[in-house]
Amino acid sequence: MTEKEKMLAGKLYDSGDEELVQMRAEAHRLSLLYNRTHDAQEKERAALLDALLPNRGSDAYLQGPIQFDYGAFTTIGKNFYANFNFTVLDCGPVFIGDNVFFGPNCTIATPVHPMLPQERRLRFHEDGSSYDLEYAASIVIENNCWIASGVTICAGVTIGEGSVIGAGSVVTRSIPPHSFAAGVPCRVIRPITEQDSLKNRPELVGDHTEI
Repeated sequence: MTEKEKMLAGKLYDSGDEELVQMRAEAHRLSLLYNRTHDAQEKERAALLDALLPNRGSDAYLQGPIQFDYGAFTTIGKNFYANFNFTVLDCGPVFIGDNVFFGPNCTIATPVHPMLPQERRLRFHEDGSSYDLEYAASIVIENNCWIASGVTICAGVTIGEGSVIGAGSVVTRSIPPHSFAAGVPCRVIRPITEQDSLKNRPELVGDHTEI
């Protein structure tokens, strides 16, 4: 197996592998260029996202700044929105469904480093370049989820369809569908039901008859 294949399979891999180094450098370059654009530069932004995130659905909007480790290993569904400072460390595959919203300052982190310091420390190739041994676990965010401000989603997690993750949460375990979950570490607070409908909040709805 190549180091990239090991990485995507969730096995220990050499992070200093030349193919991976080049892929990361390109993703970082594209992220930087995207961050230098503004909202009105729609054509320029679309071209950069075509290169950085080829596996994305229609009407995917990323406010920026953004930062991706690879981009190519992230799949995004349609009608996606990410607010400011969206970071994705997609060493393992990341799957985001349709109609998913992210608040500002959110991080998706698939990499895992060894717990023991002697296994975690930097190593060196014969040419003197450094690397470490790490592994990654895939993250899945199913359709119709809202991830509020300042959330970190850790390796191996699945967030079930229709769930809401409260602001500032650190998601270390999978969340079942249609749940409101929050906290550090994130835990299920309660199910989301029809009682949460805005129809029960007439003081908010006003003349929005489409609710």
